[in-house]
Amino acid sequence: MMADSIELLGMKFFARHGCLESERLEGNEFVVDFRCERDLTAAGVSDRLEDTLDYGKVYAVVAREMEVPSNLLENVAARIADALSREIPEIGHFELSVSKKNPPVGGECEWARICIRR
Repeated sequence: MMADSIELLGMKFFARHGCLESERLEGNEFVVDFRCERDLTAAGVSDRLEDTLDYGKVYAVVAREMEVPSNLLENVAARIADALSREIPEIGHFELSVSKKNPPVGGECEWARICIRR
């Protein structure tokens, strides 16, 4: 089991995801977290971007996919995960979560979160 990991936590976006018309019109705050296990030995020695994962590429894919409105968080998370796998295959196995602030559940709920592992 690999002990090294790269995490991008708290990527914040304003987006218009949701099944309700009001969610699409008003928008909401979303947070995306990303984690992958990776051997960081070479990057730790070489200090070269080529020996690690380019965080900017990961963020760019997430940001692009967050701009596309979806009814369900499940769809948002799956689209992001599929795009990351397709466009940055060297990621390998990763975990991704998409959280939505104050989801309309008929009561008090601070966040709804979908987690995907690929």
